[in-house]
Amino acid sequence: MGVHVCIGVFDGVHAGHRAVLAGARAQAQAEGGEVAALSFDPHPSRVLRPESPTPLILTRAQREERLEEAGADRVAHQRFDEAHRAIPAEDYLGWLAAAFPGLRSVHVGENFRFGAGRRGDPALLRGLGARRGVAVSAASPVEVRGEPASSSRIRAALAAGEIALANEMLVRPYEAEGAVTPGRQLGRRLGLPTLNLPWSPELSPARGVYAAEVLSASGVAEPAVMNWGVRPTVEEGSVAPLVEVHLLRPAGRIPVPGDAIKVRWLARIREERRFPGLEELRRQVDSDKRAAAAALGLAS
Repeated sequence: MGVHVCIGVFDGVHAGHRAVLAGARAQAQAEGGEVAALSFDPHPSRVLRPESPTPLILTRAQREERLEEAGADRVAHQRFDEAHRAIPAEDYLGWLAAAFPGLRSVHVGENFRFGAGRRGDPALLRGLGARRGVAVSAASPVEVRGEPASSSRIRAALAAGEIALANEMLVRPYEAEGAVTPGRQLGRRLGLPTLNLPWSPELSPARGVYAAEVLSASGVAEPAVMNWGVRPTVEEGSVAPLVEVHLLRPAGRIPVPGDAIKVRWLARIREERRFPGLEELRRQVDSDKRAAAAALGLAS
């Protein structure tokens, strides 16, 4: 069976990455065979500049899920180390053919670089492919709001709290996921019982209050208001950031501690800040709930 390989770090699996996968999917459907997505682990920056590695948008599991959603039949993770980095660019397609028996086509982005010294580019790859009977396709960037979608642009948007822009590039909403843990019941004192989700992403989005959806294991998506931060009004000293989610209009079973959930970030309401006291915080919480409901299109 022929194999059509997409190559990239694929952090975010954004609109540009999905264009690469769409090309491979179309070729696989035309010729038969499967689509394999080749990603790298760890991120190449951990080898190329270990003093300042790139913080990842997605976990490995999230990346795999989104690659398969975008058209990959299987996902392969190549260890990026000094040995892989040192493969001469002229030998790269040979290495790829050995790693993927039945290689029929290779799909990359226009800015893809490979091989020792990053000397390889799509033009070289096409030349190497022509000698082996392997088709090579390089997808053009996909523009979002007038600029190419890119992982670095998504990171900047998340860090700035520009969640709508990040989600446009990601194609599907940014997510935090994990298991609900017991809380200190502080939210109940404010009339806002929450699901608490400890979460330690490599890339930390801007802290603040967001309109969100909670997706439980049953697949039910519940509208919610979420706070991501350190709760400065009620906490003293240094504490770990926490995702706290309040379901606005629960229709299904409410998750309990130990349940796995995903939290989709949909719109930013405001930044996190300290309030003079609990009464001021309570009034702000009521305002946040109304703002989140409006952002989610819920009737008042």
